[in-house]
Amino acid sequence: MAWRQIHRWLGLVAGALALVLGVTGALLALDPVRNAWQAAPAAPDVSVATLAQRVQAQVPGAEEIRRLPSGVIVVHAFQDGQARAVRVDPADGQVLGDYQPSLLPRWVKNLHRALLLGDTGRLVAALGALSLCVLSVSGLVLLKRRMGGWRHLMGPVRGTPVQRLHVQAGRVVLLVLGVSTAAALFMSAVTWGLVSVEAGAEPEVVSTPGGQAERPVVQLPLLRDLRVQDLRKLNLPAAEDPQDTWRVTTVRGQGWVDRYSGQTLAWQDATAAQRVHDWALLLHTGEGAWLWALVLGAMGASLPLFCVTGWLLWWQARRNAPRIADNSPWAQADSLIFVASEGGSTWGFAQALHAALVAAGHRVHTTALEHWRVPPAARQVYVLAATYGDGQPPAHAARALETLARVPATQAQVAVLGFGDRQFPAFCAFAQALETALRRQGWPALLPLECIHQQSAQAFVRWGHALAQALGQPLSLAYQPRLPRTCALTLTARQDFEGGAGDPTAILRFSGAGQGLPRFAAGDLLGIVVPGQAVPRYYSLASGAQDGFVEICLRRMPGGVCSSHLYALQIGDSVQAFIRPNPGFVLSPGRQPVLLIGAGTGVAPLAGFIRDNVHHRPMHLYYGARHRERDFYFGTELETWRAEGRLAGLQTTFSRQPGGGHVQELLRRDAAPLRALLARGAIVRVCGSRPMAQGVGEVLESLLAPLGQSLAQLKTQGRYAEDLF
Repeated sequence: MAWRQIHRWLGLVAGALALVLGVTGALLALDPVRNAWQAAPAAPDVSVATLAQRVQAQVPGAEEIRRLPSGVIVVHAFQDGQARAVRVDPADGQVLGDYQPSLLPRWVKNLHRALLLGDTGRLVAALGALSLCVLSVSGLVLLKRRMGGWRHLMGPVRGTPVQRLHVQAGRVVLLVLGVSTAAALFMSAVTWGLVSVEAGAEPEVVSTPGGQAERPVVQLPLLRDLRVQDLRKLNLPAAEDPQDTWRVTTVRGQGWVDRYSGQTLAWQDATAAQRVHDWALLLHTGEGAWLWALVLGAMGASLPLFCVTGWLLWWQARRNAPRIADNSPWAQADSLIFVASEGGSTWGFAQALHAALVAAGHRVHTTALEHWRVPPAARQVYVLAATYGDGQPPAHAARALETLARVPATQAQVAVLGFGDRQFPAFCAFAQALETALRRQGWPALLPLECIHQQSAQAFVRWGHALAQALGQPLSLAYQPRLPRTCALTLTARQDFEGGAGDPTAILRFSGAGQGLPRFAAGDLLGIVVPGQAVPRYYSLASGAQDGFVEICLRRMPGGVCSSHLYALQIGDSVQAFIRPNPGFVLSPGRQPVLLIGAGTGVAPLAGFIRDNVHHRPMHLYYGARHRERDFYFGTELETWRAEGRLAGLQTTFSRQPGGGHVQELLRRDAAPLRALLARGAIVRVCGSRPMAQGVGEVLESLLAPLGQSLAQLKTQGRYAEDLF
């Protein structure tokens, strides 16, 4: 919990500064790349003495030769009363042009290092670097928890679009940001005198003529033995001062050379702190390593996206903060509701339960799970718990299990309701841990553990019916989720089927793609809002935005309000709808083979995957229904797609016809080729009823066992996902 709080508050407080540092850092990262392109490289065997000789012959009045980290050779000279700086070619000393650092990096560097505020700005920038360093460490810890361990750090990202963007940007930013800010902190320590990089006082050395003529530079042993690649700076002796010396600075230290005798008068090794400072400069600026500069630039460019998505996540959690009406005092309550919510959405379900219990005559107290205490008057306790990442509790409830273990059980009956996403391997793992702990403590069960997938309002209402029966009184759960903006979709075509189970079915095609709907893909969900109904119903999409239409397949359920409304639509009628992303189920691009398994109307998103397979990725469909004539949905299209190469293999079975069976029996029959597909890294998508998926899962487990794999491993790798109803 501490890491998450640190990350959240540092992100909020230091976010604006991070944006400034990120944008300016991205601009500055372009400078090393530009300098590297301008550099005329020196041959590996060219010595500093040879370079100095060439410069003396080509640049009158040369006083200093610098080799920049990018490899550019700059000569500073004073001629005819004018100072100049020129770039030279180390191969012959020829002047390539005047050297003038661009004004943009100067201004940006001042903003980046000191916020244009001098010493005060440097102090603020240093504190900002410290904040970003801690932000990076905390972010990596949270990323590891979310992804299920260090091994899966670069695995597929699941969650809402904002969550996915934040994680993706974080994976680009955090590691590089941590290295860069640690380097910046060291350089700030040097700037403020907290760390000394100097080797000590410079020696007092002079050249002694002694009647000797000045030696040519190529005869000076120290300079003759140094390579240009090791040079930082060479100061030439002043012609008007006969006692002046050659002075050379390299990555290893600095030395002074007598201009007459050629002897090395003194040498100072670079300190360890200086070498660390050199590495810090390279890691923070990219000077001398243009590929690393590009990495730094990508990090800086990603930082604004990282900050903005972080702020959006915080705002969403704040917007979903609990507002509980009629909250009875704890000591007087006969019903308690404890909530564990990461993003705040679980509190919406808690509010609906609270209001329903109050309407039924109960005194209800609702609070966060970390406040677990049960008064003597309590008769029922409800725990609504979301699971985060790889089975983690929400931040505020990190120590809830420890708290439960310290509180003795009472006679109050307890019901645990879990919230999670089945695409995560540890689906509702925190709720399961709470259920186990409560039963171990001896708390009586009001209802068995129930787990709700993707905040399904329908599943919550069904749980409410079971709760009403357990309490022996009517209970109306009026949960109203916050809906995104809807748009009108007009029915343009439909295919009708009798339905193998006697329930008529239809494939409905709507116009409206691109007219108010966000970008969507086959496998995402279409939320339908029926007039007069607060809770939307969701249908898997059999089309993507690129198809130019919205298509679903639905069975009219007895008493089903939404399915009856949709089935009754005529060509030209409209419905209000919105898109709900289903990122864990949607296929990502790639060339891995794909194994599609579905039954009944569950074939809809699988048909959408095949429809969009224009690049002929190997896709194999195993499809089960009751009657070929009554419910072989998308049958004609599937045959066409197979002929076009979009579908590599089609295996069907019809349970109500002679010789037919269920789809899992097809899988057993084709065990050998399916095992080969799985061994090649096949992606698996399953859509249909839960009993069907359970049978399919058992068969797949048996196929994976000889390969040393399991469905849990495939889920962790993002290779296996279900869309069940």
